Amino acid sequence: MLVAGIGASLVAGTLGALAAGVGATEAPAGLVVPQFVEVTASSGIAFRHISGPVDHKRYLFETKGGGIGAFDYDNDGWMDLYIAQGSTLERVREGRNPHGVLLRNRGDWTFEDVTEEAGLTRGAWGMGVSAADVDNDGFVDVYLTNLGPNVLFRNNGDGTFTDISATAGVADPRWSASAPFGDYDGDGRLDLFVVNYLDVGPDNLPAESERCRYRGVRCACGPIGLRGAADTLYRQGADGTFVEVTAEAGILDQRYPGLGAAWGDVDDDGDLDLYVTNDSTPNELYVNGGEGRFTESGFPSGLAVGGMGSEQASMGVDLADFDNDGRLDAYCTHFAADYSTLYRNEGSLLFRDVTAPARIQAMEYPLVSWGTRFVDLNHDGWKDIFHANGHVYPFMENRPFGDETFRQPHSLYLNLADGTFLDASTLAGPDIQKPALGRGVAFADFDNDGDVDLAVANMNGAPQLFRNDLPAGQHWVTFRAVGRESNRDGLGARVTVTTGELRQVWEIKRTVAVYSCSDPRAHFGLGKADRVDAVRVRWPSGKVQEFRDVPGDRHYVVDEESGLRAVPPPPAPSTGDSPDG
Repeated sequence: MLVAGIGASLVAGTLGALAAGVGATEAPAGLVVPQFVEVTASSGIAFRHISGPVDHKRYLFETKGGGIGAFDYDNDGWMDLYIAQGSTLERVREGRNPHGVLLRNRGDWTFEDVTEEAGLTRGAWGMGVSAADVDNDGFVDVYLTNLGPNVLFRNNGDGTFTDISATAGVADPRWSASAPFGDYDGDGRLDLFVVNYLDVGPDNLPAESERCRYRGVRCACGPIGLRGAADTLYRQGADGTFVEVTAEAGILDQRYPGLGAAWGDVDDDGDLDLYVTNDSTPNELYVNGGEGRFTESGFPSGLAVGGMGSEQASMGVDLADFDNDGRLDAYCTHFAADYSTLYRNEGSLLFRDVTAPARIQAMEYPLVSWGTRFVDLNHDGWKDIFHANGHVYPFMENRPFGDETFRQPHSLYLNLADGTFLDASTLAGPDIQKPALGRGVAFADFDNDGDVDLAVANMNGAPQLFRNDLPAGQHWVTFRAVGRESNRDGLGARVTVTTGELRQVWEIKRTVAVYSCSDPRAHFGLGKADRVDAVRVRWPSGKVQEFRDVPGDRHYVVDEESGLRAVPPPPAPSTGDSPDG
């Protein structure tokens, strides 16, 4: 019945296409394959994630978490890292929750732990990391989602942070997962959407049952059968405080177990819509109708379920234009025995599941997939897909179910520019194929060489830092938005780059996928072109700027008032340097 509710046109391309096969195992001639080299061991990152016992998981909250964020907290031109830390029931009951770590990028692929001096030492059972310039002062602030009250840290501009959660009004007390910032009402101030998961926690433990089994083995119960927690929309006022406007904005109290969310202008009408992904329940698409009101359109749009009409265990999510037609498409990662879903935006608020014809369906079935993004990793002008993988049930460490294992390799699908993708996971170097328990992913140009590198948070383990060693000859360009009438981060600004007949769109956001945030620069691969014919920027304020004949292989700042300027390579910071604002 769910299929009928979506409409036959939206499942076409999945029905009858299940036998379409998977992508080729060899790269076609001319396709550039990036090589990812893990540099964690030499980076100075000593973090190790905690999330309940390593060898067994009685409760579902012990299997989640693993947030990571990339942002330049000290404005020195280098993307820094924050990694959320989990906890255990014993630590919670003893009042000794650990805290995450802030890692300052030294510019040479090493990072220094500056958590203590920055003041980010509030302990919690951490889940996710979000970041944005909340107060429009030019410094990025940090919002941490937790199994318990969330925390907003204001960046003081001197390398330190202040906890303003209570006064700002955003200390949501529930089990929160992802929390993207976006200016949905166009007033120049960032608002906040908090995705909440289940109404359980250390002080409200779910019942255990012999009926809760996976592959015949007893496991943690949920999410089905447990009460979900309602999501929260906060609107920021002129005084910098936030007010909950969930109900009056039309956000439904479905109490679905939510994990991911992404702001994006899916109907290209100049305001931000909201896509929320829920675990084993329908996803939601909130279409912004203006005047601060949304209409839920998950089922009418085709985004509520997969093309076969089934609810999926939606976790990671992104909205971006993978086929360069100017419309934002969607991708959702899911649990094992299913496929992660690629939706093509057909226009008129209709999306079609094109996973099978894109040739990336069958290889997904053994994987439990989390953090993801559409991003051009080989600079050919077409956005690829990466996602981290890792199971949730430790018993599978010694009892795998066929190809379904506990620790899993990560996935890389290269866009072939014809609506299909190549599974290049085994072609991009052996390091991303090392089995891991992947969760959140931060996508960032950590060395400022123009290509996108990766930082993966792993449950109950060390993170993985991957350097993208892209072969020479592929050109690129990035743009860092600075809003004036619009929010300072330029979140929601749409950047369109035209090179010859190729036209690419990037909508600026920080929070992406699940639990995590990424480099805010709009990133474009240019292939063999060393210049951009035209750049068009549409700001949330409605202002439009256009620039012509822009040289490639450079980082730019695009300012809503003063226009475009190239950014010289930043000097490598040394330990003890003060931030330069």
